[in-house]
Amino acid sequence: MTLKKLSLACLVLLWPAAAGAAEITGVPKIREADHIQIGSTRIRLGGIDAPSVDQLCLNTKGERWTCGAAARDELVKRTAGKSWTCQTRAVDRRGRTVARCQVDGEDIQKWLVSNGWALALVRVSKDYEPDERVAREAKAGMWQGAFIAPWDWRVRNKKTAVLGAVKPPENARAILLASASGSVAPSPDCTIKGNVNRSGECIYHQPTSRWYAKIKMNIAKGTRWFCSVDEAEAAGCRETRR
Repeated sequence: MTLKKLSLACLVLLWPAAAGAAEITGVPKIREADHIQIGSTRIRLGGIDAPSVDQLCLNTKGERWTCGAAARDELVKRTAGKSWTCQTRAVDRRGRTVARCQVDGEDIQKWLVSNGWALALVRVSKDYEPDERVAREAKAGMWQGAFIAPWDWRVRNKKTAVLGAVKPPENARAILLASASGSVAPSPDCTIKGNVNRSGECIYHQPTSRWYAKIKMNIAKGTRWFCSVDEAEAAGCRETRR
C-alpha cells in the first residue's frame, strides 16, 4: 500500500457511527482547526480535514499566506473561549477521540467547511459536502486563491493537485509544497524567523537580528517563517529586543 493510500485509509477510520456516544464538554485548547484538547482529551473533529498550522496557500494575488495558522486563528476568534460540547464517535490511530462538536448550538465542523477553513472528508462522511460547495462558490477562506487539499499536502509530491479559484502562477506548486515551519525558508521573500521563548512568547527575528543565525528552524520547537513584520505581528509575535 502506498503512503497516500495508507493515509487515506487511516482517515476513513475517523468518522464511524457509534451508539451511545459519550459527551465531552469544556473550554478547549485549539491546536489546529480540526484538533482541540479538552482537559487531557485530544479531540479530532470528524468528517472534515483542515490545513496543518504550517501549511501554505496562495491568495487572490498569488501571494503566499499561512492558511493553516489562519484557519486555527479564525476558529479561536469564532469560539472566543466558550465551552464546547463534543459527541464522541471513535478513537483514531493517533489516540485522539473523534467527535462532532458544537458551540452555542452551532455545528463547528459545518462552520469551518462553509467558511473555507476546512474541506469535507467525503471518503468518511458526506455531511459537509454541501457546505464545501457553498465555500467554493463564495471563494471563502482557502478557496479564494490556490491550495492543496490537507490530506494531499501531508504526503505531497510534484504531482499533487492544486485546488482553488484562481489559476496559480508558474511557481505556485513550489510554494504550496513548502512548509512554513521547514528548516529552509519557503521563499526568498520569507526569511523572518519566529520562535517561542521559555516564557511562551512568540518572538520574531529579522536577518539583521543578533540571534538570527543561532535559531534553528524546527517545527517541534514551535519555529516558523514569516514573509513580513506585519505577518509576524498578526500571528501574535513581537520583535526580539536584541
